[in-house]
Amino acid sequence: MLKKFYQITIFPYTLFLLYLMFLGMGRFQFDENVIRIEPVYSTLSFIENTIRWWDIVRIVLGNVLMFIPFGFLGWVFPKLTDLKSLMYAFISSIFIVEGMQYFTRLGIFEIDDILLNSFGVFVGFQIRRFMEKKFTHLVL
Repeated sequence: MLKKFYQITIFPYTLFLLYLMFLGMGRFQFDENVIRIEPVYSTLSFIENTIRWWDIVRIVLGNVLMFIPFGFLGWVFPKLTDLKSLMYAFISSIFIVEGMQYFTRLGIFEIDDILLNSFGVFVGFQIRRFMEKKFTHLVL
């Protein structure tokens, strides 16, 4: 039951997320290409220089939470049922998306985004495994 719902909703969800990553949340085209490749530094700098906690939660936690559904991709693509294959496919894909943000200047290529998004996928994978073990009757 949950698998079928997931299979129906993950494609529109992915499109919505791509919209947010390129055009949503007040995005604008930068005058120049921006890249931040120091892991964790840009996130800590953002937290340090942001006054409103809501902005910190929305951006940092959002970068994790919004990607949890991709931890369930094994329900759509059987080759992605193990963590290694899932993470390899996801990190490759998010690297391409971050590169597209850089080249279109509709975002910033940030290593921290890749790390946070990948952590979200890992959390989603762990949730999926737990659900498959404990709630088999709901998952199918």
